[in-house]
Amino acid sequence: MHLAHAFDALVIQATPAAQALDRKLVTQSDLLRLKVLARLHARGLPPEIAWTDLLQEAFARVLDGSRRQPVGLPIVPFLAGVMRSIKAGHWRRVRREARQLPKLLPDTPTPNPESSLIAFQELTAIDKLFADDLQARQVITGLAEGRSPDEICVFNRLSKTDYDSTRKRIRRVLLREGLRTPQP
Repeated sequence: MHLAHAFDALVIQATPAAQALDRKLVTQSDLLRLKVLARLHARGLPPEIAWTDLLQEAFARVLDGSRRQPVGLPIVPFLAGVMRSIKAGHWRRVRREARQLPKLLPDTPTPNPESSLIAFQELTAIDKLFADDLQARQVITGLAEGRSPDEICVFNRLSKTDYDSTRKRIRRVLLREGLRTPQP
């Protein structure tokens, strides 16, 4: 019995929260406040992410130096902000994965030969129309790859004004030629 208790104490000491207590980064009352805040931040997260995981990850980031406490900011609000940041990072990953899922699983059936031929003819016509316009080809390629306007600007080093002007130029040429306008 005494040996099992010693093992539990050893396991507890290995946690980032226990290390923070040992290093006098937090007090017992701070730890209680942080537990309440961790429970609040964990609401709405998937069940595999427990409030204890959120709290331990916040402590781990402080202890390993990846998050530094600003001078003059008390530890409890600082760690609450770290937990909020971890939660936001989780939701960013979830949204990014959700955006990639439709690309991996197309929901449209395979086009028939007639629509494939029409699409090929339209793409060939667009290639000929913009053969000498590098910016237009960059924007069209970015749209075809499913990039956002901001991503297209960054990837091709275009300003927002250049992007907007190029989109208008593409739209005018396609309308003049009777072709469909690509969607942003």
